[in-house]
Amino acid sequence: MKFFADMGVSADTVAALRGSGHDVVHVRDIGFHERLDSDILAEARAQGRVVVTFDLDFGDLLAAGGESLPSVILVRTHNQRPEVATPRVMDVVQRFAQELESGILVVVEDSRFRFRRLPLR
Repeated sequence: MKFFADMGVSADTVAALRGSGHDVVHVRDIGFHERLDSDILAEARAQGRVVVTFDLDFGDLLAAGGESLPSVILVRTHNQRPEVATPRVMDVVQRFAQELESGILVVVEDSRFRFRRLPLR
């Protein structure tokens, strides 16, 4: 699977995804760290990537845009340190692989995952 790691996503999380065989690009690696979130979504859609982020704005943009892709993994754990966030992200990727390919928003919380299929209505 292909991922776009937003600002705030640690190098540890990127390394874990890559170590599992995924193609991961961090926004800072391609100069998107100062771009608008809407630009990041558009680029992820164009490249067929799932966005991994801590930024709530992505959910709002998905709702407003009405698009069926890209999928977004939104991490909303109380502790966002890599040792907490990375295993949660990896769990989502394993559990929701098929859904991530077809378009969902997954909200990762401390004790559960919530997901909605795209487009959001």
